[in-house]
Amino acid sequence: MLAGLLKSDEQADAEAEGDMDKADSLGVPTLSVSYKPQKISPKFEGTVRQLLHKRIRDAYVHPQFVTDVLRPLNIEDIIDNDVQNLSGGELQRVAITLCLGKPAAIYLIDEPSAYLDSEQRIACSKLIKRFIMHAKKTAFIVEHDFIMATYLADRVVVYDGQPGIETTAHAPQSLLTGMNTFLEQLRITFRRDPTNFRPRINKPDSIKDREQKLSGNYFFMDASDD
Repeated sequence: MLAGLLKSDEQADAEAEGDMDKADSLGVPTLSVSYKPQKISPKFEGTVRQLLHKRIRDAYVHPQFVTDVLRPLNIEDIIDNDVQNLSGGELQRVAITLCLGKPAAIYLIDEPSAYLDSEQRIACSKLIKRFIMHAKKTAFIVEHDFIMATYLADRVVVYDGQPGIETTAHAPQSLLTGMNTFLEQLRITFRRDPTNFRPRINKPDSIKDREQKLSGNYFFMDASDD
């Protein structure tokens, strides 16, 4: 609805009844929005360089955008590749670049982790968060990858209850406290990987899993990744 792709039920009903004044009053206010959809279907005929030059020319040549977005996404590695021949992960990186390169009040980003490997997901989440904070904009990000979500979030709202029947939304908590509460509900613990220092799920009923459950420490967060 924020992207202007869907209408509310009330607005659709008013239009069906022919009451356009009511329909207009029920519509979402027109906002400056940049939207990256979940499914990416490339239609552009040409290279990545040509696409960026056409769609986000000002951002594409701006030194700050190059530093904050293009370099972390390694766009230079695929800059002269044909858009139609890009892999899923390469398309995702280009789509994120296009989304962030468009001037907007609100950024709507759906599943930015799709087709990215684990390291790319972490780099992507960091650059999105840094870009939004520095630009002082608002972003709505739909993400089901747990680790990427933890790198994007500062605060967590935990829900409990019975899905579809009765649910309680608790007050926003810190990332560490909120994720700890959420994982406790799932009876899942995370440890710090000794190789890359990223959070990893413990094997159920392993020594580490039992130790952390006894101590109430379900979630690990590396402060160096802030």
